[in-house]
Amino acid sequence: MKNFKIFLFLMFVPCLCLSQIKTGTFSDLEILQKETPKPTIIHLYTDWCAVCKIESFQLNKSKDLVKMINDNFYFINFEAEKTKDNINFQGKEFNYLPNGNSGIHELALALSKNKKQPVYPLWIILDSKQNLVYYHEGEFKPEIMKQKLLEIFAL
Repeated sequence: MKNFKIFLFLMFVPCLCLSQIKTGTFSDLEILQKETPKPTIIHLYTDWCAVCKIESFQLNKSKDLVKMINDNFYFINFEAEKTKDNINFQGKEFNYLPNGNSGIHELALALSKNKKQPVYPLWIILDSKQNLVYYHEGEFKPEIMKQKLLEIFAL
């Protein structure tokens, strides 16, 4: 019984410390935008990107930022090199481009300003009509993100 209590404690402690951003998919986005238009945050990352992992942890640690995102934005986490599904976005179909043991999704290339190799993490913020309002390559610190999202939401 004691081991079970310790197990439960260890399982729930992370839940108390970190908030969770509600994430969606590109197919969800099309439906949700018709029902309730909101700005969209697209976060492109890779499994091998250390900055992406640190940034994700810091972001989820900021409860007020997570609440702001969950309440006012749609959020899509997009793994640019492992996602192999065909994705329809803004009227176009994007596919995975294999390259030996690795590859990249066409959508990651389309969203990036660097068409040969995107910089990770990459943050794309679209308004409720799916127009680009902010583009950010590299680390996006929670304080700066919060300030930028407040500006965008005020538009």
